[in-house]
Amino acid sequence: MAQISLRVDDDVKRGAEQTLADIGLSMSTAINVFLRKVAREGRIPFELSVDPFYSESNIRYLEGIMQDVKDGKAHFAEHDLIEVD
Repeated sequence: MAQISLRVDDDVKRGAEQTLADIGLSMSTAINVFLRKVAREGRIPFELSVDPFYSESNIRYLEGIMQDVKDGKAHFAEHDLIEVD
């Protein structure tokens, strides 16, 4: 049996321990479940994605808006607050 040592943020560890305890799993068991699934499926068993806000195309779009603001080309209009449930 192999042993793995890793570092993780304290808040992340506490949150994960609480969630896993609520489910009835230890941290070790949960990590073993994850690693077995990775080995069996040959992939990370969930989707990983980047926040689209930081995508290259969105950054270019936002930079364009900022340039419009600096050049006085941006038009702003007051509106009522939109609340979403």
